[in-house]
Amino acid sequence: MSDLEARTDALEVRLAYQDQVIEDLNQTVIAQWKLIDSLRRQLNELLDRVQEVEDNAGGPSAPEAPPPHY
Repeated sequence: MSDLEARTDALEVRLAYQDQVIEDLNQTVIAQWKLIDSLRRQLNELLDRVQEVEDNAGGPSAPEAPPPHY
């Protein structure tokens, strides 16, 4: 019975470590998703600001033609 108890104890220890690793990975993934969401919001805000500046620039929307001497 001693061998069986030792194997059971080893499996329980291994399971405990795996549970901790899974929890650590889960927390890492949660933190990364929060960062991704924050970066997406910032990117959307910047895109909105760039679009607003372009709309208010008042210049021609098409690129300028090259000067006649080209």
